[in-house]
Amino acid sequence: MKKYVCKLCGYVYDPQLGDPDNNVPPGTAFEKLPENWVCPLCGAGKDEFEPEN
Repeated sequence: MKKYVCKLCGYVYDPQLGDPDNNVPPGTAFEKLPENWVCPLCGAGKDEFEPEN
């Protein structure tokens, strides 16, 4: 699974880790995150993320 980077603050969403602070379990692909999920650091929406190179 691909990691995704927030274009605004640089936060990296790693699907291996999930987002435990927001009840997203490890193994959750970025595409499977709820539409209302936001960057835990800056609050940006999913549309501000891009795949990590």
